Amino acid sequence: MKIHDLSIENSILNTFISEIRDHKIQQDRMRFRRNIERIGEILAYEMSKTLTFEQNNVTTPLGMSAMQLPTNQIVLCSILRAGVPLHNGLLHFFDTAENAFISAYRHHKHNPESFEIIVEYLACPDLENKTLILADPMLATGQSMVATFEALKPFGTPKDIHLISVIGAEEGVNYVSKHFDSNTHLWIATIDKDLNDKGYIVPGIGDAGDLAFGKKLQQ
Repeated sequence: MKIHDLSIENSILNTFISEIRDHKIQQDRMRFRRNIERIGEILAYEMSKTLTFEQNNVTTPLGMSAMQLPTNQIVLCSILRAGVPLHNGLLHFFDTAENAFISAYRHHKHNPESFEIIVEYLACPDLENKTLILADPMLATGQSMVATFEALKPFGTPKDIHLISVIGAEEGVNYVSKHFDSNTHLWIATIDKDLNDKGYIVPGIGDAGDLAFGKKLQQ
């Protein structure tokens, strides 16, 4: 798997990452969601450099302009609910993309420190020979990303696959590396070293879904 860690070079991305980490700033849900969107826009821009382009002639009021434009048929799949702001940011750049959504969540059976990934709701177009983007803001253990891909397999074989995350843990990055082939690209804003005993990224940001939309009702 090809890993593109954008934190290797300093850029304005650092500002948005610092704000979603800051426990005071992140209490503003609107600002948190917008920062996730902006990170998604930056990741989309960097990813776009690897797409396939061909020349098109564009008619202006004063003549013709030859432009290199992308030809990929993109399907953008996000994991609900935390993935919605990231999905929106990516969609700002890939505005003609088809869209897929999947509900994948951690189910704790008996031990709060162990869980399995449950996939329920799924809506997806045909994936055959298309460019699939799997977006999940937090790449913690990596199990959600892999479970999502397994659930999408009946919809066809993509031509290429791009994974997009805001923050990952080294363990999660290593896990998905073992489950996706060498031609898969991972685009990530930054990678943290550790997971805690509940599978959350440290230092991370906390629960991205709760920060974006409020705490879930506990059942």
